Amino acid sequence: MKKYALIYFLILGLLFWIETTHWAQSFTVGTWTQFLADFSGGLMQVFDDKVTVQGSDIRNSQTGYAVSIKSGCNGVEAAMILAAAILAYPAPWLKKGLGMMVGVLAIQILNVVRIISLYYLGAWSQKALDIAHLYVWPGLIILDALVIFLLWIHWLGRDRRLAGATA
Repeated sequence: MKKYALIYFLILGLLFWIETTHWAQSFTVGTWTQFLADFSGGLMQVFDDKVTVQGSDIRNSQTGYAVSIKSGCNGVEAAMILAAAILAYPAPWLKKGLGMMVGVLAIQILNVVRIISLYYLGAWSQKALDIAHLYVWPGLIILDALVIFLLWIHWLGRDRRLAGATA
């Protein structure tokens, strides 16, 4: 357990350090944040023709109300926490890769739901937006990463049990 924790925190520290570099912010995090704004806004435009996207802002064209997706609100940190947990865990690399792909996708799907809900909450009530943005959604996104990790470990164990039963 101590070895796992040490490896986990080393990987997580490395990932967070990489994320803070100018290159990562410019070419990966910034690009991802822009994609999230475009994707979330595009989904919203299917049902709401007042929604526009300007940069990383999702805006109501009639009222001018907007939410802005910034670094820290794009699900990247939760994905890094999950990736570090999976990478540190003793498992085959193929299964680590599969776990990270499925897990990051699940985190980002929930993050799109988060972005859309925050937009509409904020249009309705600034207080509701503040509570959801600062307390509810951060916990849910991290909980999502934890649940995905635990499900991945369960899947690994199930896979090992099945392999042992057929051998």
